Amino acid sequence: MSMWWFIITLAITSFFSFPSYAYDNNPLQDICVAVNDSKASIFVNGKTCKDPKLATADDFFASGLNVSGNAVPLINITINLVDVNSMPGLNTLGMSVARFDLEPQSLAPLHMHPRASALITVLEGTLYAGFLAPDPINFFKSRLFSKILNPGDVFVFPQGLIHFQYNVGHKKAIFLTFLNSQNPGIVMIPRSILASEPPVPDDILAKGFQLNKTQISELQKKFS
Repeated sequence: MSMWWFIITLAITSFFSFPSYAYDNNPLQDICVAVNDSKASIFVNGKTCKDPKLATADDFFASGLNVSGNAVPLINITINLVDVNSMPGLNTLGMSVARFDLEPQSLAPLHMHPRASALITVLEGTLYAGFLAPDPINFFKSRLFSKILNPGDVFVFPQGLIHFQYNVGHKKAIFLTFLNSQNPGIVMIPRSILASEPPVPDDILAKGFQLNKTQISELQKKFS
C-alpha cells in the first residue's frame, strides 16, 4: 500500500510541475461543484454549479481506483475513470485521472487527446509506451519517443500528439493516467480514419495511404 501511494504522489507532483498554459482555463472561482440542476444560476465550463455554500467534502472525493473498470469493446483493456461525472468537485479544475488494466500482448491503439497532455505511471507489469512528434527537419516524417516502463516509471505524452501503450509482459499491466483537462477528448487514429460515418471516400483513402481500393476495403472491414 505504501508503494502505491508513493507512486501516485510522485506522478501528481511531476504532473503539476508543467507550465500553467498547458491546463484548462483558470477557474473563475474557488470551487464550482457540478450539479444536475436546471434552476441553478451559475453555469461554468459546460456544467451547472452548485451553490458553494452547499458543497461538501464528498463532492471532492472518489474511491475505487484500486479495482479494474469497464471493458473496452474489441480491445483487451479496462478503464476506471475519475472525471467530473464521478467527482463533481473536479469541475473547472482542469484535471482527470484514469486507471487502465491492459492484458498481456495487448495494445492501447494509436490515439491522441486534443485537449490534454497525459502523464502515465506504471503500477504493475511492463509497458512499451511512446509518442510521435513532427520531425522539425523533414515535414513528411515524425520522430518516435518511446521507453520500456516498469512499476514506478513515469512517462508523459504531450498534448495532441499520437501515442500508444503496449503490454510487452506476460501478466496484466496496470497504469494510471493523469490528464490536465476535465474533458481531454480522445481520437482513435485508425478507427477515426477507416470507420468514419459516413465513410471517407475510397479515392481519398487510397491516395492518402498509397494503397489500392481493394486494400483499403480490407482495412475498413477490420474496423467495421
